[in-house]
Amino acid sequence: MEKEMLVVAKLKEGMFEKFMGFMQSPEGLAERAKVAVVEKTIGTVTPDKSTVMFKIFCTDEAALNKFIEGTEVSKPIMDAVLDSYSIYNLTKVK
Repeated sequence: MEKEMLVVAKLKEGMFEKFMGFMQSPEGLAERAKVAVVEKTIGTVTPDKSTVMFKIFCTDEAALNKFIEGTEVSKPIMDAVLDSYSIYNLTKVK
């Protein structure tokens, strides 16, 4: 079952391009597909590129946390680019 969630990540200075390069790479897409429906993901970035936000349709919350904290594939990138992150459950109001 899909669960709507919001992921907000603060990036280390100058790391936006490296972060997005990984997220859009075949390896990154494969990892993301394990935790959410990639085709439904909506992303945005602040003008200074210090924070990214993704609305996702999560299929595995435990895998989502593991992906962000670092799997074998994602850990080197996440350690290099992430400063902090928050995950929110989304509830439709109307």
